[in-house]
Amino acid sequence: MRYLLPVFYLFATLLSLIAFKGIGATETAIVKEIHVAKDSSCPLWSATRFEQELSRLTTKLESWDRAYFLKGESQIEDVVYDSLREQQQKWRLCAGNAPEEATPPAGSATLPHPVSHTGLKKMASENAVAQWMKGKTDLWVQPKVDGIAVTLVYQRGHLTALLSRGDGLLGQDWTAKAAAIPAIPQTIPDLAKRVVLQGELFLMMNGHRQNITGGVNARSTVAGAMMRRKASASLEQVGIFIWEWPDGPATMTARLQRLTEWGFPLTAAFTQPVETFAEAAKWRDDWYQHPLPFASDGIVIRQQAEPEGRAWRNRPASWAVAWKYPVVRKLTDVTGIEITTGRSGKRSVVLKLQPVMLDDKQVARVSIGSPAKLKEWDINIGDRVAVSLAGQGIPRLDEVVWRVAGRDENPAINHSELDAFSCFTTSDLCREQFLSRLVWLSGSQALAIRGLGPGTWKKLVEAELVTSLLDWLTLTEQQINAVPGIGEKQARKLFAEMQLAKQKSFRRWLSALGFPVAGLAMSETLTWPQITRITETQWRTARGMGEKSAKQIQRFIHHPEVVAMVKVLGNERLPAFIETDSHKEQELSGPNQDSEIPAGPA
Repeated sequence: MRYLLPVFYLFATLLSLIAFKGIGATETAIVKEIHVAKDSSCPLWSATRFEQELSRLTTKLESWDRAYFLKGESQIEDVVYDSLREQQQKWRLCAGNAPEEATPPAGSATLPHPVSHTGLKKMASENAVAQWMKGKTDLWVQPKVDGIAVTLVYQRGHLTALLSRGDGLLGQDWTAKAAAIPAIPQTIPDLAKRVVLQGELFLMMNGHRQNITGGVNARSTVAGAMMRRKASASLEQVGIFIWEWPDGPATMTARLQRLTEWGFPLTAAFTQPVETFAEAAKWRDDWYQHPLPFASDGIVIRQQAEPEGRAWRNRPASWAVAWKYPVVRKLTDVTGIEITTGRSGKRSVVLKLQPVMLDDKQVARVSIGSPAKLKEWDINIGDRVAVSLAGQGIPRLDEVVWRVAGRDENPAINHSELDAFSCFTTSDLCREQFLSRLVWLSGSQALAIRGLGPGTWKKLVEAELVTSLLDWLTLTEQQINAVPGIGEKQARKLFAEMQLAKQKSFRRWLSALGFPVAGLAMSETLTWPQITRITETQWRTARGMGEKSAKQIQRFIHHPEVVAMVKVLGNERLPAFIETDSHKEQELSGPNQDSEIPAGPA
């Protein structure tokens, strides 16, 4: 429904700028956080900022309301509107204001409902559904039809009123349009003084499958048709599903039979008795996946016994609950922006999100690509975005549905000078890329040094024991043990692993230093001197090698930092860089300008 009760939120403290944070095996990050506490989603805005943001959002919501209620125009998706209405209430609470229930624009709802419309409590999980059902008898399940709630009033068998739900107490008078809706019987074979029915006007569809096409904004289509001044041909496509009969027959079976006789057959066709949670779950799954004549966003589980109509109030009913279908897309707030720098100097952007559940997966982060994409999306901390799950359950950004008025400068630090041949040593500019190089060096793709991950590398760098890619080679166990956060046992294991790494193969060492991947397959039987003698032309003509890769290899081989590191490795007498007699013989008869080199992958 358009008006949802807000979720209550706690107040906030501060998480400001985090200069560095390791986030994975091969990347490190620059993080800019929204000013919120770990246990809160409230922005730490000033009173003036809250006033500004609330005023702007409220004005827009009121504009949409006027179009929706007075002109029958839906200018925004229902789910987006509901989310932004919730956002408004959240900000009011965060600012210390009382929640304010939204009401339709003046003049749009004027007639009282003979029986108040109750709402439905939404069950948050399977466990919540099972707990609600526990101990209850005479339970029935129905699809939660996605449409417009209405009241129908029959007097002495004649339809005398069709009212929109409005605020649950007052509704718009749509009686004049009822005659243009064939699905609504103008008379019923019952001469009771008054019969009140509550139900849903919906867009009739042929074989609609909710799990494939979703809601397709069916609710807005019906609302538009009902709120136009004149009846239109589109009303012929409007159906009616009766889901409540205040003060009706005592048993559900009797209600369904009577409604069918009166011309409301859908209720009986889509109302099923259930005794267990498993049965309710089965119907929910069936209706979600199989063709239906309407859009639906979940199921309603209800008890047969209901209070008298005069006791109904405009609040969630105690005798019925809603269990919605899995959400394929959700809206949430951007709480932080991370710019990560990999070992090649490439930067990528990850948005930190207020966590949301998509299917059975909690989504708190979404990657959007490069800093250029961040600029293209024009995303700022505090914006509300829509996310969904792409293939293999990977979170995906769909759109920005609301941008906050205050636009802070995005953390777009200029790293344009960084590339695959920069940052073999640490500096302020190189900190992230250098750490990424270290993490790669100790990873499974290179030297596979167990126990030496992002956190430990960070400690060694902060202790200034590692300022270049090979400083760790000369560390002693005592130096490692002296680093804050590294204990004696861990230091002993790390030192042993570092010594083992010195014995790794030449190919693993090339990978650790950052030798272009395209050339690694050709290095199995070669030595460093032999590699340095291979020309760019020879690299380029090898199988699987292109011009770009050949240039990268040549640039790497002759890079001053690489030349210096190879010299260090030779001085440390690492087996992979010691020239044997057989190597020297190969070198004397080694490749020249016209010789072939081992072929790469086909």
